[in-house]
Amino acid sequence: MNVHSFKTVRALVALVAFGVVAVAGTVSWAQERQTPTSKAQVRLSYAPVVKRAAPAVVNVYVRRKVQVRSSPFFEDPFFRRFFGGGFGMPRERVESSLGSGVIVSSDGVIVTNYHVIKARGEAEIKVALADKREYEARVILKDERTDLAVMQLNAPGVTFPYLDFEDSEGLEVGDIVLAIGNPFGVGQTVTSGIVSALARTQVGVSDYKFFIQTDAAINPGNSGGALVDMEGRLVGVNTAIYSRTGGSHGIGFAIPSNMVRQVVLSALRGKPVRRPWFGAKLQNVTPDIADSLGLDRPSGALVQQVRKQSPAHRAKLQPGDVITQVSGKAITDPQAFRYRFSTRPIGGSVPLVVVRSGRAIQVSVPLEEAPEDPPRNETEIGGRNPFAGVRVANLSPALTEELSIDEDAYGVVVLNVRRGTPASSTRFLKRNDIIVALNGERIESVRQLRDIVQFQTRRWHVSLKRGGRLLNVVIGG
Repeated sequence: MNVHSFKTVRALVALVAFGVVAVAGTVSWAQERQTPTSKAQVRLSYAPVVKRAAPAVVNVYVRRKVQVRSSPFFEDPFFRRFFGGGFGMPRERVESSLGSGVIVSSDGVIVTNYHVIKARGEAEIKVALADKREYEARVILKDERTDLAVMQLNAPGVTFPYLDFEDSEGLEVGDIVLAIGNPFGVGQTVTSGIVSALARTQVGVSDYKFFIQTDAAINPGNSGGALVDMEGRLVGVNTAIYSRTGGSHGIGFAIPSNMVRQVVLSALRGKPVRRPWFGAKLQNVTPDIADSLGLDRPSGALVQQVRKQSPAHRAKLQPGDVITQVSGKAITDPQAFRYRFSTRPIGGSVPLVVVRSGRAIQVSVPLEEAPEDPPRNETEIGGRNPFAGVRVANLSPALTEELSIDEDAYGVVVLNVRRGTPASSTRFLKRNDIIVALNGERIESVRQLRDIVQFQTRRWHVSLKRGGRLLNVVIGG
């Protein structure tokens, strides 16, 4: 099975309160979760919740112009030399995509999926409300790591319907939810279901793998829409499905509202998303590891390495510790820890429960941003060498966090390889590669790398880290 991230409109309907009971023309809301006890209760309608939530779910239309080449060989210097600069001249093509979004404030702030509005270059974004009004929108924050983006409608002075955030930690498996969207472009559609599972961490959709699973029908066209609870409050942004065909098989995933709220608040402050830095490398607890550590089950996040002077180091965490709780919430694996820890606000500290030598202890970890030390010093390498066209930066705790690189990494990281350059032609470097040594010399700074590549040589011995593996590459004769 494959996880399919939706590229088209996702308008998701807010959840209807199952506890709505009509008595003598009035509506009362159940204060506790209840199972239906009669046929009359089963026949209750979700309509009141849909009417409340649907106006705040919108369709997002993105149009972008892209350059396409008529020949796959346009970058090859050999062909360009013989056919001239006009070889493979680009043609302009317009690409369109559809998605959904959720209005989260009365002045027209909208949250959607990053993959809905992701664009190469300039893009025109229009938003259509449920009442057929249309407005242009501008993106005020993109957070690719969470697959979320925040937009502002271009409508000063207009008051919009919006959804309130609900604490996603209050959800329980079995809670009823509704989804409103525009699956396959057929028009706004409401589906109902339940919360099938919480804290799904094995879904490779974003860097923060922690999702609400629901069986409410979600299909292509629903990305970026709302998952709402029985009070019509936002509990998640629907993002992906688990499917063999691309259609709904009753397994959909939503980003929890607590993560969504953090991204929206950052956008409203006009700053990038600020996340606390932990400073330790974690791994899964396997059955063998659990047995060797005397644990009764293979659960938690095992501390593998601790970076000096990091918050984890100052909290006196040690390799071999197993983190089992963050602020009272159970931790099943490193992905769950990462979500629980990263959604905490900067400032103060957070309590962790750690199993060390078979005994549970509590430690307090300060919540602070990762420092950018050394400064990243972004530089594009020039000259006549196979690195020309590579944009690199010094690694720092802040940059390792930003790029999701292992905490113990050192060296110079590749940020981009510009097309049509010597580095692009050799095809040996990729984004997020870490150059750790060149011609036998350990690389610790951009300046050092830039100085070394100025010396002409026929052979280049490069050591780099890619995806946690050390690779050795020889370039030249």
